[in-house]
Amino acid sequence: EREVWTGARLGLPGIERTLGLEGRESATLLRVLDSLLTGDSTTILNIVGDFALGRQSQTETDQRVAALTKRHPRVVARNVTAAVAELRRIKSAAELDLIRKAVAITVDAQREAMRFIEPGQNEFEVQALIEYTFRRNGAERPGFSTIVGSGPNSTTLHYNADDRFFDRNDVIVMDIGAAYHGYSADVTRTVPASGKFSADQRAIYQAVRNAQAAAERQAKLNAQGHLMADSASAVIEAALAKLGLIEAPGATYDCNMAASQQCDQLFLYYMHGVGHGIGLDVHDPGAAGGSGSGAALLVPGSAFTIEPGIYVRPNLLDIIPKTPRNLAMIAKIRPAVERYRNIGVRIEDDYIVTEQGVEWISRAPREISEIEALMAQPWTGPAPRDITKIDWYRR
Repeated sequence: EREVWTGARLGLPGIERTLGLEGRESATLLRVLDSLLTGDSTTILNIVGDFALGRQSQTETDQRVAALTKRHPRVVARNVTAAVAELRRIKSAAELDLIRKAVAITVDAQREAMRFIEPGQNEFEVQALIEYTFRRNGAERPGFSTIVGSGPNSTTLHYNADDRFFDRNDVIVMDIGAAYHGYSADVTRTVPASGKFSADQRAIYQAVRNAQAAAERQAKLNAQGHLMADSASAVIEAALAKLGLIEAPGATYDCNMAASQQCDQLFLYYMHGVGHGIGLDVHDPGAAGGSGSGAALLVPGSAFTIEPGIYVRPNLLDIIPKTPRNLAMIAKIRPAVERYRNIGVRIEDDYIVTEQGVEWISRAPREISEIEALMAQPWTGPAPRDITKIDWYRR
């Protein structure tokens, strides 16, 4: 018996009727494998998962495979996870349709949150509204832990405690994604708790939005994914230099006390990739997150994100190694770091590639004027029932 992505348990008869596959109870897995592997000829056992031969600290899968191969010496086990990941890079039309639906529900949740937010609320209140909107429109659950990070929490990439009250001067990062029939969206918006960006918040936000736009201009049919990253990084680096947060475009600092390794000052504020594939996992193989020959090409069937960010962490100056060179850098950037401290901005959108080109599918407000206009609307409670999305689920 298996749980399908709708959350309904089909039972063994339902598996064959619905999926066209023969179903067995999961408890019988090892007995079934034992019967299939019995024989005098060499048999290849292909495994998808966390499996490797001979490592000292063994996973549960390692232990099960070791027991099987001990009982069946002619069995050769091999990890084919990479091959399956390669197959998952390109989505079918049906998969792209489910991704579109997951994204549409996620966009609804972003809009609801923008209308709802005001100073004095707790992060968990916004999280609750977001996840309510997911389920009300037919999504099974969040595709990953919902991130609602305000003030200093906006500068933590994967913050998900969601338990801080908003100050009027905070920005709030909402990195969220609905899971719809197993396929996850991933959309991030950053908004001001007050409903209006301050001048400093606006400066950081616009730098990130400009970087995203630069990456989008590189997102073309059959283009190389790394071009998006290169363009976004260049725009962010120029903006950081203009704001005084780094010494100059291309500037480096000592990564360790021995001064034996140099790192780009850019990475002090932008410490993640420009995007990744989406699909069955929120970080799925392919597209912007691909690797290997041709894996990062934006080919038809790709689904991916573009998500630049700038994060001015409150402890940034404390964690930089105190080498003579770094102390000189710290003295130069300290005024800007103190000015923009606790401002974290990420803007993330979802895209799919068809034969016609690259399509932006996560059309939640993202320009400063759009966000402020939506947040100015009065909150009158959750949006009315969306019969279109209910019909998606019914069908």
